[in-house]
Amino acid sequence: MGSTRLPGKVMKEVLGKPLLQYLLERLKRVKRCGELVVATTVNPKDGPILELCGKLGVATFRGSEEDVLKRFWAVSSEKKWAHIIRVTADCPLLDPKIIDRLIAFYAASQPACDYASNTLEWTYPRGMDVEIFSKENLRQAAIEAKESSEREHVTLFFKHHPDRFCLRNLAYTRQIKARLTVDTEEDFALVQKVIEAVYPDHPEFTFEDILTLLDRYPEWFEMNAHVRQKCEESS
Repeated sequence: MGSTRLPGKVMKEVLGKPLLQYLLERLKRVKRCGELVVATTVNPKDGPILELCGKLGVATFRGSEEDVLKRFWAVSSEKKWAHIIRVTADCPLLDPKIIDRLIAFYAASQPACDYASNTLEWTYPRGMDVEIFSKENLRQAAIEAKESSEREHVTLFFKHHPDRFCLRNLAYTRQIKARLTVDTEEDFALVQKVIEAVYPDHPEFTFEDILTLLDRYPEWFEMNAHVRQKCEESS
């Protein structure tokens, strides 16, 4: 809720429903995943997130606002999980089929693979981000990561140490240059158009359905083409 560029973004509504609810409904359709937990912060501003999750029957955890790696390890350490799939709440259009695809890719890469995602090389657009790693490797990162960027960005420690961790990327069949995450008003305007166009008649719409819209209305995807991710702005 404390986003600097778009405060309260995960609770912004489209068709009378918060963006976070769209994402949680989609995550519940992931076939190869167990428990779903929303790991939010101890900041009182995040109260609406807890209220929504309570209504939807989704488990929550509250932890550090700044040290996100510590927050992830705190919730994971309480669980009997072997592996963790991480997604972010600013990706309300994330296709559950992509998550299942990544899980299968990661499983087929065992025992060598320590970390898999579809973001090591950008072929999927931002907004379809997903990553998976073992609980043991998360524990190592939580113990050893020292840089503030590694504490803020949960999996950056793995990427900083390719000599220690086997990293593998799930690529799409072609590179899609579109931005489907929500970090600014322009981002929200695009996501709103997509949801309003497909959700009423097809609530379980897929990534391919979104690509059909991209082909039909290319001007929509120019709305936020100038927006850069905060990590890109600071680099």
